[in-house]
Amino acid sequence: MADMTPPAGAADFLARHGWAGAAVTPLAGDASFRRYFRVTEPARSAVLMDAPPPHEDPQPFLDVARWLTAKGFAAPAIHAADLQAGLVLLEDFGDARLREAIDADPAAACDLYAPAIDLLVELARHPAGAAAPYDMAVLLREAALFVEWYCPAVGLEVDAEGWEAAWRDVLHHALTPEPVTVLRDFHAENLMLVGEDRRLGLLDFQDALAGHPAYDLVSLLQDARRDVDPSVEEAMLARYRAATGAGEAFMRAYHVLGCQRNAKIVGIFTRLWKRDGKPRYPGLCPRVWAYLERGLSQPVLGPVAAWFDANVPPEKRGDPLLLSR
Repeated sequence: MADMTPPAGAADFLARHGWAGAAVTPLAGDASFRRYFRVTEPARSAVLMDAPPPHEDPQPFLDVARWLTAKGFAAPAIHAADLQAGLVLLEDFGDARLREAIDADPAAACDLYAPAIDLLVELARHPAGAAAPYDMAVLLREAALFVEWYCPAVGLEVDAEGWEAAWRDVLHHALTPEPVTVLRDFHAENLMLVGEDRRLGLLDFQDALAGHPAYDLVSLLQDARRDVDPSVEEAMLARYRAATGAGEAFMRAYHVLGCQRNAKIVGIFTRLWKRDGKPRYPGLCPRVWAYLERGLSQPVLGPVAAWFDANVPPEKRGDPLLLSR
């Protein structure tokens, strides 16, 4: 478990910005080195982000937050920042997450997901900001995490060159001449229900890139951290397509990016266990595998599906921690 002791310098940072003597309590850690704390006084609260250099750089978060706010989206307001110390004081969006709202009322899943779909529709209407391109090189580098981390962990020697060749055959479907801002971690645990109107507040967008709008739909509807019923996924895709006119080319991109993202996540979750000592992540992999195998049934993924058939037997598809024993 991550050390959730407030970082050195937090008290001085808070005092400099008008929060001397405020209570600082652990809020959350995540899959990175970032940690979050709630800062409270009797009449107000804020969130302290600890993004320690050299492991983390808060500047991309600040840049994307300001871009989102300028476009009318609800990113946390930036109250103060010390980039050298890696400390940022943010607006507190509270504790109401979309995930818990859906888990509490699964029958209302479509109604609860609908505003997130509408947000992505609106996001896709804006040309990408100054983010780096989500291009073939990045997509291939991410996909490679599967063969670099998962396959060795479960005792497989695989055709790495064939892996890249298979992805090159399909990833062109996921490239677009009109990129949008892709938040890249757009899912129910990063969407907050803010205020009485329960407006969607955005978190964890510091890795945003300029790419295909289908990617964030995949993040939301093939959620690595919670099961999304296929009927809900289908209904929400229909909602997005009705609002945007997205056709079959879009759906090919959705399926390709779904498999690319899910293969990447299996690799990342294995790395979080093997390299970073976070053993809870392998247990999420069976869900991700289920999304991945469903996607591989799509004709557009034929070359990648053939690679899996030749290199990863069914009994080696699952929780890497258990399969490594």
